[in-house]
Amino acid sequence: MKIFISLLFFSFLSTLVFGENLSIEGTYQGKNLYVQNPMDDDGFGYCATKVTVNGDIMPGGTNMGAFEIDFANFNIAIGEPVFIVIEHHDGCKPKILNPEVLLPRSTFVVSAINVSTAGKLTWSTSGEQGKLPYIVEQYRWNKWVTIGEVQGKGVSGTNSYEFNVTPHSGENTVRVVQVDHSGQKRTSKEVKFTSGVAVVTKSPAKVKDIINFTANGVAVETRYEIYDAYGNIVKKGVGSSVNCQNLLSGAYYINFDNVNEKFIKN
Repeated sequence: MKIFISLLFFSFLSTLVFGENLSIEGTYQGKNLYVQNPMDDDGFGYCATKVTVNGDIMPGGTNMGAFEIDFANFNIAIGEPVFIVIEHHDGCKPKILNPEVLLPRSTFVVSAINVSTAGKLTWSTSGEQGKLPYIVEQYRWNKWVTIGEVQGKGVSGTNSYEFNVTPHSGENTVRVVQVDHSGQKRTSKEVKFTSGVAVVTKSPAKVKDIINFTANGVAVETRYEIYDAYGNIVKKGVGSSVNCQNLLSGAYYINFDNVNEKFIKN
């Protein structure tokens, strides 16, 4: 009988002591988190029981219907990683109202950006507050084309990067951009260089199976895109030739090197 009562008491304690965890991690961007804290299932208190930030307990407690996680209480600098754990009762769950404030923002400032005649792009930045990739874009075919990506370091101070651009013939224009959770594109200034790459030509004029790219009579690789008459892209890549056997007969448009042309597929 004593054993049975002890087991019941232990089971009761377990329901009081043990609960569940809600966790979120990200980068501190200077804004606090707000948490909606419903009543627990019994209706005698609130769902959340404890909050820790990077292992430190949040002061002030959670005995309220909504509370703020104030990072100023933890001496966390902007750009530092944070890991938050909200312990809560079973059968209920707090809700973080603005989790996006922990997502990295694009805040870089380019202090220098240069590109050599061979296409080596270098740039230095400051003011980064989170790891976001730098997208390298090249202006060709009357639009900006993504040609590569370099992972940002996301730390304060000066950061240096480099990327080897594959140039097209004539004048080249490149830049670096970042896109954060807001969807807004932040761009560097444009830099230009004139390459020594020979002008690329395609053949034949009327295509049956294969399009070939040459420069001064020699096969050469180039970036290309092929669109149908409705503007749908049907092929893209980098190469010295394109297999067009699976294209239907009709008119197409091709971008290659730094030119746009129309061709007929027989």
